[in-house]
Amino acid sequence: MQINCDKNLSITERILKVIDNKDITKYKFCKDLGVSKGFLDKPREISTDKYANILSYFPDISPEWLLTGSGSMFKNEQPEATKIDPTDGVNTIPFVSLSVAAGFGSADFKIEATDVKAYYVVPKFKDRKIDFMIEVAGSSMYPKYNSGDVIACKIIKESQFIQWNRVHVIATREQGLIVKRIKENGGDSILAISDNKDYPPFSIPLEEITGIALVVGVIRLE
Repeated sequence: MQINCDKNLSITERILKVIDNKDITKYKFCKDLGVSKGFLDKPREISTDKYANILSYFPDISPEWLLTGSGSMFKNEQPEATKIDPTDGVNTIPFVSLSVAAGFGSADFKIEATDVKAYYVVPKFKDRKIDFMIEVAGSSMYPKYNSGDVIACKIIKESQFIQWNRVHVIATREQGLIVKRIKENGGDSILAISDNKDYPPFSIPLEEITGIALVVGVIRLE
């Protein structure tokens, strides 16, 4: 998961970060932009024309990120997560272990501190009422989700609000959290379906389910 600490960098340091990401040398960058060899040797103010030239040289770089360090380095990048102390009074999202299961879907649901790996702020998720995030493990939901993707989930507290055929996180007594597309399967079970056709569908008895959450967003890692 990306942690956004780029606001603490100078604009020169952010340029160096781009150069490193692009796998080009400082010499080539300075030569192509027509600046001195020592242009990147120390933090400095960047003039408007040089700023425009850099954005022209790297057209996929976010202007806001280059200037301020806010957001993602690249345009159209997946949502960026910022790790934060939950005591700061900011609305944070807990990133929990796949093994957590107790209490999902109950009226008094709460995630125990021992289940939380970290707390994050994700700007693009702020209006979606996310209850928790977890990391996808395995390839059963490929190509929808890759192993290592972080999915954002909203707990469903009433069964009538389940959206059939959408991807959900199902909390079970025996297997912990399962990420599957779900369909109705009679009165005493639901059908769990993988997007990867190598994994056959299977039934989950309702008595084994401690709760269900809808997947409403994803942070994809390269």
